[in-house]
Amino acid sequence: MRFLKFSSSFSLTLISILLLVLQSCSPNNVTIQNEYKQYFDETATTGSFGLFDNGSGQFYIYNLAQFKDSSFTPASTFKIVNALVGLETGKIVDEKMTIDIDSIGPVRMDSAFKQSVVPYFREVARRIGKDTMQHWLDSLQYGNKKMGTAVDSFWLNNSLLVTPDEQLGLVKKLYFGQLPFQKRTQEIVKKVMLQTANTQYAISYKTGLGFKKNGQGIAWVVGWIEENKHPYFFVLQIEGPATVDLKKARLSVLNAILKSQGFFEGKR
Repeated sequence: MRFLKFSSSFSLTLISILLLVLQSCSPNNVTIQNEYKQYFDETATTGSFGLFDNGSGQFYIYNLAQFKDSSFTPASTFKIVNALVGLETGKIVDEKMTIDIDSIGPVRMDSAFKQSVVPYFREVARRIGKDTMQHWLDSLQYGNKKMGTAVDSFWLNNSLLVTPDEQLGLVKKLYFGQLPFQKRTQEIVKKVMLQTANTQYAISYKTGLGFKKNGQGIAWVVGWIEENKHPYFFVLQIEGPATVDLKKARLSVLNAILKSQGFFEGKR
């Protein structure tokens, strides 16, 4: 599900993109935002960012090569897919369904999603089963579609890898109900992704925090922001040394970038 490649509003291939970047700084509907580097620098991180304006078909991207072609563990952003499959197969009844977690107690699905309660979704994955989960990874064409041997940790241990571009494609299709799931399934997941809603904007996302094979930390924020009922889809992927609090840095970078683009004021 490579968004830049397959979006109907973005017909250029990667080769064309790179050629145009070299020739004229950016293709017609891709604006390279090198100024976003300052927000990564301020948090001692590196990474990539993509924002898609659905109305204009315009992309705003920092670090295009990494955004398109570098794959990473999805970590807890995989809860989006895990929740979709769980709901579709009936392993999750609804967002209020509880699972009794050792040392924690009963946890509701919506709380487990927002607070990234890993044991909850590991149990959901076990209930789904390896064959069924593999079917849905293949159907979604999600990342490299690899699970390894463990059905309850493949999104955490670098078996499953996904590009930021693929993440953007997933959340856009989810927003518009275009994934191969029932409407109810997609609506429930959209509902639990909502983080803030007020008169100026509504922002929905899922975070993720994990480690690359070399041990370096990686963090995600994937989702969308709406102003005046108009959606903009975004994916932030950052990484940094152990001395950096990526959990804090990811939202700092995201908010700084969105603010620089004029969001949070209800004027978009």
